[in-house]
Amino acid sequence: MKLDTALVAASLQDVPAAARAAEEMGFDAVWTAETSHDPYFPVALAAEHTQRIKLGTSIAVAFPRSPLVHAMSAWDLQALSGGRFILGLGTQVKGHNERRFGVKWESPGPRLREMIEMIRAVWQTFQSGKPPRFTGKFYNFTLMTPFFNPGPIEHPEIPIYIAGVNEYMCRLAGELCDGFHVHPFHSLKYLHEMALPNLRAGAAKAGRPAAACKLSTSAFVIAGDNAKEIEAAKGPVRTQIAFYASTPAYRGVLEAHGWGETQNRLNDMTRKGDWAGMAGLITDEMLEVYAVTGTWDEIPSKVKSKYDGLLDRVAFYFPSRGGDQRRWREIVKFFNG
Repeated sequence: MKLDTALVAASLQDVPAAARAAEEMGFDAVWTAETSHDPYFPVALAAEHTQRIKLGTSIAVAFPRSPLVHAMSAWDLQALSGGRFILGLGTQVKGHNERRFGVKWESPGPRLREMIEMIRAVWQTFQSGKPPRFTGKFYNFTLMTPFFNPGPIEHPEIPIYIAGVNEYMCRLAGELCDGFHVHPFHSLKYLHEMALPNLRAGAAKAGRPAAACKLSTSAFVIAGDNAKEIEAAKGPVRTQIAFYASTPAYRGVLEAHGWGETQNRLNDMTRKGDWAGMAGLITDEMLEVYAVTGTWDEIPSKVKSKYDGLLDRVAFYFPSRGGDQRRWREIVKFFNG
């Protein structure tokens, strides 16, 4: 199991130092997210200032960009990084697509499937120079002149990961993708009863082994050097779990444990703007299910034990932020074991 981390940088100016630090501490990959910043720009800077560490998006929101735009960004980043880039895509939810990004929400699963197919068709054209012939329901790619073709690169096989929480996305990952970003808000019961069976079904449909799709997640970790620090570390995790759990799309993760009603209450609180009060609905019992808790000395073995045989990559949801680098090196060393 590889240990990854998020690229934590307040601005693009901070990216080179953050990326170098992650590489020096020994992390296998560093991931960017599309939250308050574009996910692709930091990867370019990180690629320029590192040599070994893998670089990926977790995730770039799919539909605000066309498949060609994603494909071109990934192609350039793969060339710049010398073959270290992983393209991670996710649909986000309807409200954010329509009200934040201002784009149409339509058949997200089938549309993402077609986007992946077209992205690969674009890469094939870039590498081979052959005329494109991709025609779909949502996207078409039938025009590429030499002027607009960046041409072949040394490492044209770019892995595609997708993120999701429902059955369709899990099956799609198993069928078509190189990896699947398991949402941070998950449980072992959810993995065993929903995610993994559907991933295997998708892989079987494509006639390939389930192991062809690598599994990755950012795990909620509650850690400290003593009981007082551990208790204090619960607050941010409660808040983040409450934020995710308030979204109807993630209701199944709660329902798997009989907590579906909590989702209704959290959703009502978001409509009232009671963001501060939401964390109070996340009980210690829920934290035991959705997070890993322990001292810093215990956490590496607890995380590895929890996900051993299930995941190929794991990161801590609240990553290293330039604190005790010696501690992080020891944690990475444990995973690299």
